[in-house]
Amino acid sequence: MSQKIKPYNTQKSKKNEVEEMFDNISSKYDFLNRLLSARIDVLWRNQVVSKAKKENPEKILDVATGTGDLAIALARKIKASKITGYDLSAGMLQIGKQKISKKNLQNRIEMIQGDAENMPFDDDFFDAITVAFGVRNFENLDQGLTEFYRVLKPGGKLFILEFSQPQKFPMKQLYQFYSYRILPAIGQLFSKDSRAYTYLPESVSAFPHGEEMLNILKKNQFKQVKDKKLTFGISSIYEAIK
Repeated sequence: MSQKIKPYNTQKSKKNEVEEMFDNISSKYDFLNRLLSARIDVLWRNQVVSKAKKENPEKILDVATGTGDLAIALARKIKASKITGYDLSAGMLQIGKQKISKKNLQNRIEMIQGDAENMPFDDDFFDAITVAFGVRNFENLDQGLTEFYRVLKPGGKLFILEFSQPQKFPMKQLYQFYSYRILPAIGQLFSKDSRAYTYLPESVSAFPHGEEMLNILKKNQFKQVKDKKLTFGISSIYEAIK
C-alpha cells in the first residue's frame, strides 16, 4: 500500500516527508507539471470541473489543492458561493494565493493549510469535494476518506483525479519507461530535488486503482462509485456519493 512509499525514506512520517517535498519543489511545480504532462493535466482537471458543474455545488472543498489549479478552474466554471482550497504544504499554498490574487478570485477561493486526515470543518458542510493527485500521498487513505465522508453533506459528491496504470501494450511499456527513466531525470534537473520525481512513479505503482480503488470507496461508506479512465489509463476520475 502507498503509505509504505515515502519521498525520502527517513525516520519521519510520510505526512512530514510529503509536506517537505512539496515545499521543496513548490517554485517549479507548475512549470514541471505542464512540461512533464505536455499540458494533459489541464485537460484532466477540466473533466473534473465538468463533472462537478453538473451537481451545482454551493460549497466546494478542494483537498490537496497545491498551487490552486483545480480550485481556480472550479471558480471559473461554477457559480459556487465558496471554494476552499486545503493543502499540507505552506510553500504550495503561498504560490496558489499569489495566482488567485492575480486573477482577482480571492473573494471566492480561500486557501487553508492543514492535514486532510484531520480537517477542521463541520460535519455535513460541503456539497462537493475534489482531489487532484492528492490521495496517493495520504499516510492513511482510509482515514482521509473517512474525513471526506464526514464533511460532505448527505447526497454530496466526491471527485478524485489520480494517476493509475495503463494495462495494455504498448502504452503500459511506454508509460513505465517514461515514468522511471525520463520523468525523474527531467524533474531532478529543474527541481533540484533528487527524490521528488522518483517518488512519483513509485507512489503511483503502489497505489490502488480501478476496481480496487472503487472497493476502498465502498468500504468507506460511499455509494454509486464509478471510475473513468483517461488517456489510455494513465489517470482516472473516481466519483462517489455520500
